[in-house]
Amino acid sequence: ACVMAHEMPDDVGGLYAHFLHTPSSVARYAAILRGLPWSFSAHAKDIWTSPEWELREKLSPDTFGASFGATCTGFGAKHLQDLDDTPARVDLVYHGLDLGRFPAPPTRTLRSGDTPLRLMSVGRLVEKKGYDNLIDALALLPATLDWHFTHIGGGALDAEMRARAGDRGVADRITWRGACDQPDVIAAMRDNDLFVLPSRIAQDGDRDGLPNVLMEAASQKLAILSTPVSAIPEFIDDGVHGMLREDDPTTLANAIADFAADPTLGPRLAEAAHTRLLADFTMTPGIVHLHNRLNEMLTTATS
Repeated sequence: ACVMAHEMPDDVGGLYAHFLHTPSSVARYAAILRGLPWSFSAHAKDIWTSPEWELREKLSPDTFGASFGATCTGFGAKHLQDLDDTPARVDLVYHGLDLGRFPAPPTRTLRSGDTPLRLMSVGRLVEKKGYDNLIDALALLPATLDWHFTHIGGGALDAEMRARAGDRGVADRITWRGACDQPDVIAAMRDNDLFVLPSRIAQDGDRDGLPNVLMEAASQKLAILSTPVSAIPEFIDDGVHGMLREDDPTTLANAIADFAADPTLGPRLAEAAHTRLLADFTMTPGIVHLHNRLNEMLTTATS
């Protein structure tokens, strides 16, 4: 913060930090040193693993708090608004998807009962993503169901999850692709039947907000199975735009088996999720909102 305050050009009118934990601390201290307004966006881990006293300080004008804040889920916005003496200073701004980076969804046909069910997920192999429970769920699927699961992403639990798959007897039905570029992720989404993300709250309180990969799956009309954690229900209504289930292995296994048994379910859910994405979760409205908020902060500071 001291280096930033010293080296910033004289014409800087304000600071904006992209996360509410350490980046906002740096922005706040530098703003104090330079007598500038500052603001933030908040997301998931930076909200849920920060102590309440620190969040209150960054929100209160009495302790040189932010001029405004934006967060990407209604769930997170309410939490921060409840800590703020002026709740209107915290805005809900969904990330939204830049559909210009994604191809039009493929034309999907109904699965026939004798074709393998192709499952996939994209996410870091960390506690809050719940992949241990998913592996256990896959091991509970009926022996009569032909399936294959593809995982994309790295993470600290990589070796542990591979070993778990071996212990549960499903290693030969799982492909671990590691980290992939976005074109490879999109290609996989176009080639699978069901996207599964069994998010949960980690022991340290960390949790997902509204994972972008769910919107990316919807952009390719890939049906979704996830959990009612944090802000995921803000995008997915259970039974309408996807399936939301608790993250225990038996419940997840039953949901996957039910999905496989009804070839009409996936296209119906995926079509509804795609429609919702286009209506409420594109990027442009959020950019316009932040543009206006930042200009307002700078104008107020110089008036």
